[in-house]
Amino acid sequence: MAATKGYVDDAASAVSLLSGGTVTGDLAVTGRLTAGGYALPVVMPTGRRPAYRKATWSQQFQTGHGWTVGGAGTASSNANDTTDFVRGTQAIRVTTAANGVQSQVRKLAGSAMDLTGKLIRLIFKVDDVTHLNRLEFLIGTSTFTNFYRWTVHTHSATNPNYVQTGEWVTVHLNWADVTASGGTYSVSSSGVPSVRSGFTDMQVNCYDDGTGAVTYHLQAVELVPDTTETFPNGVITISFDDSYASVYDLARPKMDALGFSGTMFNIAEAIGSSAVYLNTTQMRSMQDFSGWEMDGHAYGTAAHAARYTTMTEQQVADDFRKLRSWMVQNGFTSEHFAYPGGQFGKTTDGVPVDQIAARYFTSARSIISENVESFPAAMPYRLKAVTGINDGASIGGVTVASLTATGGKLDRCLNNGDWLNLCLHKIVTGSPADSTEISQTGFNTLMDAINSRGIPVVTVSEAMRYYS
Repeated sequence: MAATKGYVDDAASAVSLLSGGTVTGDLAVTGRLTAGGYALPVVMPTGRRPAYRKATWSQQFQTGHGWTVGGAGTASSNANDTTDFVRGTQAIRVTTAANGVQSQVRKLAGSAMDLTGKLIRLIFKVDDVTHLNRLEFLIGTSTFTNFYRWTVHTHSATNPNYVQTGEWVTVHLNWADVTASGGTYSVSSSGVPSVRSGFTDMQVNCYDDGTGAVTYHLQAVELVPDTTETFPNGVITISFDDSYASVYDLARPKMDALGFSGTMFNIAEAIGSSAVYLNTTQMRSMQDFSGWEMDGHAYGTAAHAARYTTMTEQQVADDFRKLRSWMVQNGFTSEHFAYPGGQFGKTTDGVPVDQIAARYFTSARSIISENVESFPAAMPYRLKAVTGINDGASIGGVTVASLTATGGKLDRCLNNGDWLNLCLHKIVTGSPADSTEISQTGFNTLMDAINSRGIPVVTVSEAMRYYS
């Protein structure tokens, strides 16, 4: 019979919510079971992430720091800004002049510093990266008559970016990353800097794109023990994305012969879907008998193709949840992840994907390679890697020849000590057709080049265990 809204509301308020009980038999649920706002089941990481590394020297830009702001590219600044900081009570704030010219924060004629066995740690934020061109760091002497320069970050309009709008970020600069030198300083043909001590000058440079201003905040410049403390000859991780069966058929035998274990980042729905992709039997064999690590890349093939930055927070969380559940149910208990397309920016409703990844995984890897990675990682949910490795002609990516050449990334890893993450995809018996493919011959050449240099090869989990 007809009833007023007030009558229905009163009747509904008298109904008690279910607060306990027992379910006998199977329970089918349409939609999500949630707890604390999260869909169930939630498979959480154990927390085996790198411990925070203490600095051996630190400038945190508190009162009396003595650094100055300058350059024709600077419009305004506050060297003692108390409105935005993550350490102490202040940081340096600078706004560029929208002219594409160098803006700088520097300290000259300081006490001589020894950077042997050290890397440089920077903590900074860019309010809006729309007009950011690049950031640089210099050390030297005599007002940079002698200097080394690193490119901290070059912003891209199309590729994944390590530096995101409005986020404090940490960057590690290894000796392997030196991009230029001057005066009496030089870098040898094999990538070895001529001097690693006696530095008195430091400087951070920012360039906007000439069409708009950039506001940046500098919180810390620090020295931290570098990777050579654990791996004097550097260390390499060999990873494969997308679960291709050719890795089992063509890459694994070569790596077995050299005693190398790889890291496979898998798309759950692709597993066993055709002969192109791995099946769980092959995955377990690689894990159990060759020491490989089976990690996550996505649950759904559609999610992998779309990239997480085109999805909502809930859609991304659902894919992570299903992926971790699938991994655990199939005996793959590793807790590491690689972003589809390397994309870890914000979801369509504004949540950073790397923050969602932290709910389910211990680390997550990008495909950013403007700087190599280090022990410990600067940001474990933005691990850097060299991707697009191939031996084709005019197909883009990074060539095997450039990696193995004198002074290439393998030599720089060996001679300077860093964690070099190599990301491959499909192995082919003929010539590669695009940058996601590498021929079996090219792959074998790369593996032999690593082996001949005596650079250790570890999985991501093994790398993390050194500092967890």
